[in-house]
Amino acid sequence: LLLVFFTEYAEFLHCKGRKFTDFDEVRQEIEVETDRITGMNKGISSIPINLRIYSPHVLSLTLIDLPGITKVPVGDQPPDIEQQIRDMIMQFISRENCLILAVTPANTDLANSDALKLAKEVDPQGLRTIGVITKLDLMDEGTDAREILENKLLPLRRGYIGVVNRSQKDIDGKKDIKAALLAERKFFLSHPAYRHMADRMGTPYLQKVLNQQLTNHIRDTLPAFRSKLQGQLLSIEHEVEVYKNFRPEDPTRKTKALLQMVQQFSVDFEKRIEGSGDQVDTLELSGGAKINRIFHERFPFELVKMEFNEKELRREISYAIKNIHGIRQVIPTGLFTPDMAFEAIVKKQIVKLKGPCLKSVDLVMQELINTVKKCTKKLATYPRLCEETERIVAGYIREREEKTKDQV
Repeated sequence: LLLVFFTEYAEFLHCKGRKFTDFDEVRQEIEVETDRITGMNKGISSIPINLRIYSPHVLSLTLIDLPGITKVPVGDQPPDIEQQIRDMIMQFISRENCLILAVTPANTDLANSDALKLAKEVDPQGLRTIGVITKLDLMDEGTDAREILENKLLPLRRGYIGVVNRSQKDIDGKKDIKAALLAERKFFLSHPAYRHMADRMGTPYLQKVLNQQLTNHIRDTLPAFRSKLQGQLLSIEHEVEVYKNFRPEDPTRKTKALLQMVQQFSVDFEKRIEGSGDQVDTLELSGGAKINRIFHERFPFELVKMEFNEKELRREISYAIKNIHGIRQVIPTGLFTPDMAFEAIVKKQIVKLKGPCLKSVDLVMQELINTVKKCTKKLATYPRLCEETERIVAGYIREREEKTKDQV
């Protein structure tokens, strides 16, 4: 008879190599690391504490323990603590490959559950949400959560699972997990409202459900994952065949590589102007977005800044009309300004647009040159090519700038 003894232990990512076999020390290390990251006065941080537990008594699962919504800031918490925690939670539960455990105390109104509200925002169909009801042993006498656990009150596609965790008194009294699980089992078997569903309640059942979901997910995604790997393998094998007889000094390969880099530069430049690039600048406007802003915001702003004196314009119109009549008497004959007078006045007003137009041309051309410089960064490993490409394209842009100004 061969007996294999497996000692339970835990490891933290922030202190690799150290194995914790005393889980009281694990709890203390979590508290110490929390204080180190967030301070000693109820601060918060989005930096996770990574803990891995090795045991023959647990199932393979990755759990992320997220904080509950805090409505009123206390201690060192910032005024926008509620929004910060909400953003932190959404960062995780928005991922399509995670299950959401919407934990709600049984002694509160389920309709006001923050957990269920957030889960519904990212998972409106309820495909990834499992309701977990805690504190069933703390409900007022004569009340129970039977309708909730039977999925009748606020139905969820995956239903609800009730659990009874250790109280703070149990934790302070060093009540171990095994004893807590036995007490939880006894609670469900003895409670008149829950005994008929005791086999579908409790922490062990929740573990099995989560493990089964993990297994189902692996089974569903494995074929697609295998196909993707096979496709990548075939692609790599094809590249290996192409480069098997590679000769670095072959001039045709150098020419081909040069053309590919120039074509890539052209594609990158076009994407930055159209806004369909693979890298999106989140710090400032650039490329096509900035040019669009120049045309639709900056140019109209410059026009609005132009001074306009209606009294002076009327005086100029009057002089223009009189001047085109010469020695003849000016006799009002209609509602319209004579053509020659109209053209003279309009030409003089259009000339005023030249300044804002030229300024907009300068701004657009400068942004085009900046875009060229950003695109040539990918050619940095070939300084001469980078320099020549930038010189040729920038020269062409400046040539077009001069022609545009001449047209203006």
